[in-house]
Amino acid sequence: MFNQHLHIINFEGEAIYYGPIFNFEQSSLLFDDLLKNIEWKNEEIIIFGKEIISKRKVAFYGDEGIEYTYSNKTKKGLVWTDHLLKIKSLVEDYTQVSYNGCLLNLYHDGDEGMGWHSDGEKEIIANSSISSVSLGIERKFSFKNKSSKEIVSIQLENGSLLEMKGAIQKHWLHALPKSKKIKTPRINLTFRQFLK
Repeated sequence: MFNQHLHIINFEGEAIYYGPIFNFEQSSLLFDDLLKNIEWKNEEIIIFGKEIISKRKVAFYGDEGIEYTYSNKTKKGLVWTDHLLKIKSLVEDYTQVSYNGCLLNLYHDGDEGMGWHSDGEKEIIANSSISSVSLGIERKFSFKNKSSKEIVSIQLENGSLLEMKGAIQKHWLHALPKSKKIKTPRINLTFRQFLK
């Protein structure tokens, strides 16, 4: 079951790429289910004191009582769906970590991306594992070291799993670059460990 994994970063934190953990058919079925059944909402973010509504859509699911605040907005975890619990269980088998929340992102095409940032919100357990499942079109994902400015990039395949852990959020930024060539959507699920 467990395929060969690749240590993309093993300095000042870890990034491990497991490759596809779902085959094409499984990935397509999961993508369609999530597209239809997740409670997607446009992202509302505050930039320089001004509220901006992004094209990208998001949803947050989690165990009872789990909340998540970023960009000055607090999200309460919605009740896990059956499909999300199945995906979570498989991710936990690979990483040997238990997760209690999941932030989902829906990028409609390559015009939607994510700039350089790190996931250091106070509700996330410090140096804990964050696991990212990609469904849909393959997208480039990049890391940038905060000190050396070294950039490491990888193509996230349909159905694949990427895990970030250790001090990576402290020492590295990550981003999903935009691309005009990409015309089809991607769903990203990031399973996280939140303080209770």
